[in-house]
Amino acid sequence: MNKIAVFGSAFNPPSLGHKSVIESLSHFDTILLIPSICHAWGKHMADFELRCKLVEAFIRDLNLLNLELSRIEESLYKPGESVTTFDVLENLQKIYRTDDITFVIGPDNFVKFNQFCKADEIMTRWSVLACPEKLAVRSTLIREKLSKKENVDAFTTSGVARLLSELDVY
Repeated sequence: MNKIAVFGSAFNPPSLGHKSVIESLSHFDTILLIPSICHAWGKHMADFELRCKLVEAFIRDLNLLNLELSRIEESLYKPGESVTTFDVLENLQKIYRTDDITFVIGPDNFVKFNQFCKADEIMTRWSVLACPEKLAVRSTLIREKLSKKENVDAFTTSGVARLLSELDVY
């Protein structure tokens, strides 16, 4: 039985804060990075395809064999509706039938976990791991720096920073 960590985020864009969480998950056989396609609480995000490209660059930069991009939210998305964590976990369990799935959540979301759709059932069916960032670098900071045309090399990986400067997104 493989141990799978499910790490969902806006990845808007991926940051060194995300990297610090991933470094805490090295004991998992697989770490799935799952960009949200439509934020449950209406947070504005860059285009899903773009964020997937940024996550792919992030994964290349980190060069960890157990790290994968999952686009599962894309297959679950219905216009006008958000994709819930419960739906993601339930569908991943269908794909990874015999594997042990752990939902990784940041402390900012853990304090409002009771607001998640079917939070009690999530806690019953899967492990939930609150994993704080060891490096407090938020995507918001990167977007602010980019909007001012400032360098973001110190806040994300080199491939992500390069892609962000080429695409002029934020």
